Amino acid sequence: MKRREFAQLLGAGFPLWVVGGSPLLTRRLTRIGLELFSVRGAMKQDPERTLAGIRAIGYTDVELLWSLDNFGRTPAPVRTSLLHEGLKAPSAHISPDSITRNWARSLDDAKLLGHQYLIVPDLPGEAQASLDGWRKWADLFNTAGEAARKAGVWLAFHNEPDHMKPISGEVPYDVFVARLDPRYVRLQLDVGNMVMGGGDPAAYLRRHRERYWSFHIKDVVADRSTDTVLGQGIVDLKGLLAAVPQLDRKPCYVEQEGAPDDLVAVTADFTYLRALRFAGRMS
Repeated sequence: MKRREFAQLLGAGFPLWVVGGSPLLTRRLTRIGLELFSVRGAMKQDPERTLAGIRAIGYTDVELLWSLDNFGRTPAPVRTSLLHEGLKAPSAHISPDSITRNWARSLDDAKLLGHQYLIVPDLPGEAQASLDGWRKWADLFNTAGEAARKAGVWLAFHNEPDHMKPISGEVPYDVFVARLDPRYVRLQLDVGNMVMGGGDPAAYLRRHRERYWSFHIKDVVADRSTDTVLGQGIVDLKGLLAAVPQLDRKPCYVEQEGAPDDLVAVTADFTYLRALRFAGRMS
């Protein structure tokens, strides 16, 4: 950091300190997204009103759900709704078979909706039964990811808790990620799912520092059985966010899957995350 920039930060009132000769300051998320699975009940009843409510809470981004047909809507009206509410959709979750059929059409739809990423959240059950099944799908991802890059979109993969359950002494998620080509496929880290599966999201972030480009921000109860309101569980969200390189460039989505009142829950989640401060290293 240049001396003038350092002085400007001090003058602007940013808390600043130095570690290892490099200045740090307290930071916060400037854009907070919502994975629409969190409000699937409300979206099924009234998608337009729900999107307006999401924006009123303060969310700037949403992650769409192509795997649920965007709650009965085709891409063009979805794009109109997003523009009307001032929301962006940097990514969508898609079904795994999307990459093996009509992939070119999916990429065209992604560009229409302004997506940077199309993210597969899980693999078919039969594919997960063996390590060879995981490897086969990794090869399919590499092929589809190469086509996506030519179209200006990224294909990515999201982790579920059961992806951490060993098969023949190996963690299938590790086998899958090792076979993916990082030139064509990126990763979305669901920090809560990683904890529920018995993994350490901080360790995975260190291991694959340059491969995680999207995040699901989720907290987990003490017995790791389910998620909970942000700040009421055991996940070190502050530490994780502080460790993400180029965080401002990476979509971060709140996701709480099992709340009894989804809109109330995601309001509390936003309030917590908007107020959260964490250390960050300046470039």
